[in-house]
Amino acid sequence: MAMLEEFKKFAMKGNVVDLAVGVIIGGAFGRIVDSLVQDVIMPPIGKLFGGLDFASYYIPLNGQAYGLPLAEAKKAGAVLAYGNFFTILLNFVILAFVIFQMVRLMNRMRSPFSKEEEAAAAVPAPPSEEVVLLREIRDSLKR
Repeated sequence: MAMLEEFKKFAMKGNVVDLAVGVIIGGAFGRIVDSLVQDVIMPPIGKLFGGLDFASYYIPLNGQAYGLPLAEAKKAGAVLAYGNFFTILLNFVILAFVIFQMVRLMNRMRSPFSKEEEAAAAVPAPPSEEVVLLREIRDSLKR
């Protein structure tokens, strides 16, 4: 029973709920970026490289013919599917860049100060009268 209560406390913490929401939104956003890469960016690149689907480019390693679709070439033996790798790599780079921009924007929104206000806030406040008087007393005692 104690373990169940401990799990309930853990699951109800704000961080766990925030993480769950982030994972769900991240998964949906990843699918949007995947569609952007596969449906918008890669077709012109594929056209540039010969009109084929760029994800189906491969190098046969077991003597398969080059003209086979990727799925059939994989059935016939090992292939080096570099086109699919580049598609997934481009997916990652775009997703990482967009997330970087989002984090950057969030950091700017969290910081209410402009750079001038930050510099002014960094300047220490002058000491209080009590501190000044105590310093004078200390200095006079040293003499």
